[in-house]
Amino acid sequence: MSGNTMTQSATSSLSRAARELDLRRGEFDLALHLGCVRTVPDEGGGGRRVARTEIDRVRSEEGFPESLRERVKVVGTTEGAALMEVTTARFTRLARLGLVVPVKFYLNRYRAVVWLYLAEELRQFTADKDNVLMLSGRTPEGLRDQLEAGLDLRSRNWRGRHMGFLLRQAEDPWARAAVVASLLDPVQVAEIVSDPYERAYLNRFRPEHVSHGAPDSPAAHLAARIMTAEDPDEIGWLRADLGRALAEARELRAAPRPTAKVPPSVAVSRVASPPVASRPGPTAPEERPTAGEPPTAEERPATEDRPTTEDRPTTEESERSRRLLGWLRRRNP
Repeated sequence: MSGNTMTQSATSSLSRAARELDLRRGEFDLALHLGCVRTVPDEGGGGRRVARTEIDRVRSEEGFPESLRERVKVVGTTEGAALMEVTTARFTRLARLGLVVPVKFYLNRYRAVVWLYLAEELRQFTADKDNVLMLSGRTPEGLRDQLEAGLDLRSRNWRGRHMGFLLRQAEDPWARAAVVASLLDPVQVAEIVSDPYERAYLNRFRPEHVSHGAPDSPAAHLAARIMTAEDPDEIGWLRADLGRALAEARELRAAPRPTAKVPPSVAVSRVASPPVASRPGPTAPEERPTAGEPPTAEERPATEDRPTTEDRPTTEESERSRRLLGWLRRRNP
């Protein structure tokens, strides 16, 4: 049995692992992001896989599968407010202030953003005594002023959390740099990565985002805006992080570049053609005729159309021919 076959038998695909762990695909993806289930790279280049030993470990945990499902359970604003025993308005304020961080989002049929939160984290926030005033008291004046100014950290906090998920799965320095670049506008990436071959190499490692609607649709543009950094300080932080990640990737290996290819016809002619004897160089300066002197007969080029000296009529022959023609005209007027 080959090594690749043994590896396939010792691991499972993501879809099969989700079935064996009694999780829906969305729950399973979140379990991967949270580190509840660890994956290994596929040696055949087919993406990520789950080792059989990892599946057995998760299944042997106490309370499986209910305990695992509870760890990946997500709730929206209404259910989250009920879980924390606050109003939906207060829950939204807590989320906009960044006190509770969304873990997922989707767009409903009205293209409104629906944020989802981990139920376990909301219970932990509620149980913390330091958060009692935020749950029942009046919002502090400084935070209230920020909310009135339009502060909303939900998108930014989701991006930071999502980047952390992706970086945990990235094992290659170029892949880690591509994760950071995926959260920046292409113009920002081009300013930092000026080499087009490096940008193309980063795109090879660019993580795939969950699609929201058809390409170039309003929903897709809205999702892309959520996935792209907008705040100046966030952009500056990501640009610096990308520069450091790119420096580490360059130290490991350079981005591949195309090599110059010889056309097949030229390659064949180089092999088939015999070597050409070297031609003599130009005449030395002292052997060349000086300016104004006519070249000698040996130096003049000989051509087939130009008559030689022997073929040209002399002056005496031309005069004798003219006299004979004149005498014949007088005899025959």
